[in-house]
Amino acid sequence: MGQGSGSGQRSGPLAHRVPDLGALELLLAVARLGSLGRAARELGITQPAASSRVRAMERQLGVALVDRSPRGSRLTDAGALVTDWARRIVEAAEVFDAGAQALRDRRDSRLRVAASMTIAEYLLPGWLIALRARHPDTAVSLLAGNSAAVAGRLLSGEADLGFVEGVGVPPGLDSVVIGHDRLVVVTAPGHPWARRGRPVAGDELTRTPLILREEGSGTREVLAAALGGLARPLIELSSTTAVKAAAVSGAGPAVLSELAVGEELAARRLVAVPLQDIALTRALRATWPRGPRPTGPARDLLTLTHW
Repeated sequence: MGQGSGSGQRSGPLAHRVPDLGALELLLAVARLGSLGRAARELGITQPAASSRVRAMERQLGVALVDRSPRGSRLTDAGALVTDWARRIVEAAEVFDAGAQALRDRRDSRLRVAASMTIAEYLLPGWLIALRARHPDTAVSLLAGNSAAVAGRLLSGEADLGFVEGVGVPPGLDSVVIGHDRLVVVTAPGHPWARRGRPVAGDELTRTPLILREEGSGTREVLAAALGGLARPLIELSSTTAVKAAAVSGAGPAVLSELAVGEELAARRLVAVPLQDIALTRALRATWPRGPRPTGPARDLLTLTHW
């Protein structure tokens, strides 16, 4: 025996056969208030829009739902039955919405940030203080490392938002430039470069052993790209602070962010060495796993970073 005609009407996606939540909420409001106009006002829509929505729902279901008269609006018998079903759907949607909000609240209760050393030491503290004013209940954890380590933490899911200083970001990450930074060559005041009267040329800087950060550092990556290569490091250190301390001690020249050496230059513990025909400007980037832009506290932190 073949299937009846009713089964054919049930084909296709459920969303095409079931009214949307807005229409069901309107029907419940008409049942409660006894007036299409009052229901429209409660839901913040015009009465013509409410009438159109009811007619569309009746066409979709194939039954009359509301009898309209000068005295108000009354549900038909079919409308009363559909309203009972609609109430269950709306209640289930409210449970769904409450659960989704709980997930958002749990996500927004923490923020894991990874940042390369210069940004972590000299920019992030101010941004995080401002973020705390907006999200006092969000626990923020900060993982500092070189740009390669930041990218690795984002790709492995250990961090939600990252900040890097290198030439670019690896595949699998999206990014936005939040500012620019200038690298400067610095030495202790007693170094020959601090006393000579001419700038250091690019080829001389390329040949000179420097105090450098480790491989994977954004500073080192930008410097190598600008010069086309680097000599074997004089000393290789794992933090901006350590590189700066070695330069202050007179160990040799170093290349550091101007953000990191402003105090030392002002106090003459370090001297900036002029360069000849070399541009050592780099982009600072916020980065995150490829996909939608960050939301919640991560999005708010992003808005605080443009400087």
